[in-house]
Amino acid sequence: MNDFAKGHVVVLGPDEGESFWQPLPSRGYIVNKLTPYNTPYDSFSLGIQVLEPGAAIRRHAHERQHEVLFCYAGEGWAEIGEQRHEVRPETTILIGRAAWHTVQNTGPGQMRLLWMIAPAGLEDWFRAIGRPRRPGEAMPGPFERPADVAEVQARMRFVREG
Repeated sequence: MNDFAKGHVVVLGPDEGESFWQPLPSRGYIVNKLTPYNTPYDSFSLGIQVLEPGAAIRRHAHERQHEVLFCYAGEGWAEIGEQRHEVRPETTILIGRAAWHTVQNTGPGQMRLLWMIAPAGLEDWFRAIGRPRRPGEAMPGPFERPADVAEVQARMRFVREG
């Protein structure tokens, strides 16, 4: 094997990774799987987001990050800019920086998305707005985003509305 092919390896099981319950309308949870905090790589982060039936990811855009979403369970739609796209298992979406986007779970079960963002940073957003989650615990009642969410968005370099 060539030396250039060798590198750091991280293997995480289904219940491993820093996890947070998400505020409305993103009812469900996320798991930060690979981030600069648990790998030697600063250029990207990766995790999963689980949206309960009827839940959505609010419309937003990242000032400096590119995002990939891969649906591996559930159904719904994603709106990128003004275009709506059907989302079902094995749908892959690349969202360039500054592109406004939202995702809606319209199915009867959970929508499960793998997300990857470059450069890293989305893991900090989820930590800032979520509540710690332990695998197997019951989902808490619905809760709102923190009162300082606009400040958090500015710090995380989300594109400002309007």
